[in-house]
Amino acid sequence: MSRTLLMTCFSAAAAFLPAGNGLAADAGQLDANKKTVVAFYEAAINRKDFEAASAYLGSRYTQHNPGAADGPEGLKAFLSFLRDKAPNSHSDIKSVFADGDYVILHVHNVRDPGTRGAAIVDIFKLENGKIVEHWDVRQDIPEKTANPNGMF
Repeated sequence: MSRTLLMTCFSAAAAFLPAGNGLAADAGQLDANKKTVVAFYEAAINRKDFEAASAYLGSRYTQHNPGAADGPEGLKAFLSFLRDKAPNSHSDIKSVFADGDYVILHVHNVRDPGTRGAAIVDIFKLENGKIVEHWDVRQDIPEKTANPNGMF
């Protein structure tokens, strides 16, 4: 998916957010939110370190991935699954976008070294500088594509 198409999708989705939703607009806060999410992602997904990752969670952690449970315990179980079933899994963050209290990552994930992996878009909502919600979508990287653009 091209960066332009990706941003168009996010902009269209943002148009449906209710007015007055309390989104952070301050550039410093946007930068801080990005840093928080990247640090969380590195601790959780790449190091599979629940203790380090949990420091970035807010008072709640609502999970929208249908394969993962809510709350810190859901995250802990997911990271345990990754350590057991995909210990060599690594995610390379290709782009980071922030819009108000939302941070969006465009990621190249490779569960097994030497494979093409998958393109992932992770969306996080923050409150008071802490992660409180997560959504994601995943698309396997095909061997052949209809265009030469690549997924990143």
